Amino acid sequence: MNLSTFAQRFARHSGITQLMDDMAGAMAGEQDMLMLGGGNPAHIAEVQALFRQRMQDILDQPGEFARVVGDYDPPQGNARFLTALADLLNREYGWELTAQNVALTTGSQSAFFLLFNMFAGDCADGHRKILLPMAPEYIGYGDAGLADDIFIAQRPAIEKLPEHTFKYHVDFDRLQVDETTGAICVSRPTNPTGNVLTDAEVARLVDISSARGIPLLIDNAYGMPFPNIIFTEAELVWNENIILSMSLSKLGLPATRTGIVVARADIITALSNINGILTLAPESVGPALAYDLVRSGRITEVSRSLIRPYYQHKAQRAIALLHAELAGTDYFIHKAEGAIFLWLWFPGLPISSLELYRRLKQRGVLVIPGEYFFPGLDHDPWPHKQECIRITYSMADEVVRDGVKIIAEEVKAL
Repeated sequence: MNLSTFAQRFARHSGITQLMDDMAGAMAGEQDMLMLGGGNPAHIAEVQALFRQRMQDILDQPGEFARVVGDYDPPQGNARFLTALADLLNREYGWELTAQNVALTTGSQSAFFLLFNMFAGDCADGHRKILLPMAPEYIGYGDAGLADDIFIAQRPAIEKLPEHTFKYHVDFDRLQVDETTGAICVSRPTNPTGNVLTDAEVARLVDISSARGIPLLIDNAYGMPFPNIIFTEAELVWNENIILSMSLSKLGLPATRTGIVVARADIITALSNINGILTLAPESVGPALAYDLVRSGRITEVSRSLIRPYYQHKAQRAIALLHAELAGTDYFIHKAEGAIFLWLWFPGLPISSLELYRRLKQRGVLVIPGEYFFPGLDHDPWPHKQECIRITYSMADEVVRDGVKIIAEEVKAL
């Protein structure tokens, strides 16, 4: 089969496809696996009950049901949901958004594919790149470019903290932004590490991007105001130079594939036009299920009182278990400030994290090897990239407990 360059690029193996294949098999019960590798949110009973009731309300209204499943939305997304979301953000943060500042996509993964290729790759004035000011970063970014080599990243500064804990920081002394930089991108909280960039770090990135006239992309999939899986003090910021991405996935609706982009109106128009060409329209079920929560503002209270405490307690339990099981080994856990993952660093690990992943998989535990999380540092021989793994603590407590025990046994045996 004589495939195009496009097909060869996107049909090849990648870290994100490995993650999703592993997760699909484990979640479907096709393999007897302890799933600590995926990003599937927990099934929080109280939150699912809200969506189940909303679904029933839709089913009880034949006209509403027919609209949700039988009518295309505009390429920008459902108009009343866009208005409700703009109003919510204005009330919460004092912004001055309208529906023209918001667009929906078929998930955040799709949003960043579109945004990266809007601002990087072959441009009229040359080849531009997306700057990741601190890697590790989200595994799904690495293969999202239509052209090769659209990412440039830099190593973080590492702050070692008490009790086998550490934290990454942006190393601003080494940060380089030049005419080849098309945009700057960060996730906050960061997938995979659970790191939350400080307000001061974000402010400096805002200043740097504004001075260069390039957008700052903030991946806010786990952040405020929903799902608010963030365990430290942080301010959510937006201006017309910032492109803010949000999602309904970690709220508990990953299967609806609803990504949200907040940006200035001309960027939203461009994104909507691309939506129309590629997908006709984003899906309708997610916005329909979340609409009442967003319109009433109750979504912020649900996130604050149900979702955040649920994950914070699970993170604390998983960290305590890791400390107990890994005692006597050389390890560090990234400070858990948000998201649904723990990032483990084993300095001087005698095998690569990819080999550790394979050995753990043979023992029935799925994790994600760290080397997949360093887009833009592909050719950097930094050993740290092969010394880390990502695990999720969102699964049932017994799955986390059994998986952590096996991870510790395998690491201690090296």
